[in-house]
Amino acid sequence: MHQSIINLTTINKEINDKISENDNKKKKVNIVAVSKTFKIIDIEPMINFGHTHFGENKVQEAIDKWSDIKIYNKDIKLHLIGKLQTNKVKFVLPLFDYIHSLDSLKLAEKISNEQSKKNFRPKIFVQVNIANEIQKSGIEAKNLEAFLKSCRKDYDLDILGLMCIPPINKNPEIYFKEMNLLNKKFGLNDLSMGMSNDFISAIDNGATYIRVGSKIFGERTI
Repeated sequence: MHQSIINLTTINKEINDKISENDNKKKKVNIVAVSKTFKIIDIEPMINFGHTHFGENKVQEAIDKWSDIKIYNKDIKLHLIGKLQTNKVKFVLPLFDYIHSLDSLKLAEKISNEQSKKNFRPKIFVQVNIANEIQKSGIEAKNLEAFLKSCRKDYDLDILGLMCIPPINKNPEIYFKEMNLLNKKFGLNDLSMGMSNDFISAIDNGATYIRVGSKIFGERTI
């Protein structure tokens, strides 16, 4: 068995054990295998095993890697987990099924226009700048209500939930808890947060999509 499959099986067991501990955690947790920088030869064992959710952060790399695969494997769900520039939106749809980084009304308008042209409506997470970090993109919590209202009413976007990346070198749990409260406040069903080093804490606080790369594929060399 390929090492990536062994790693995925271990992660699934950790998740199931955690869910079993918490009777109130009934929602399915989706593992987005972050395949950025890895070649198809590294990813194929996971596809053949039946894993369907994969994450990429660079549009051109994803086009080169996934365009043909998605033609022949309709079950594959591709997640854009990196920052999306407005001039790249026309290339993103319909390749990507999920966008995890909606961070402005300008981008919302661009996605709305493109989804109308291509008759393809991606599932979207709004990126929240949960710690109000100057260097990070995202909507501040105080502006979320108005932003979500505009995304739905003005741009007809399919907003699944919220997404965050907590500050480095700080305990992520306090931010995960705040995200869970915000998600519930706005009646959203899904929550994208948690990576290889903190996904258990994220699941404890309501995450339904976790983005796991190195713990599945190993450390990146580039």
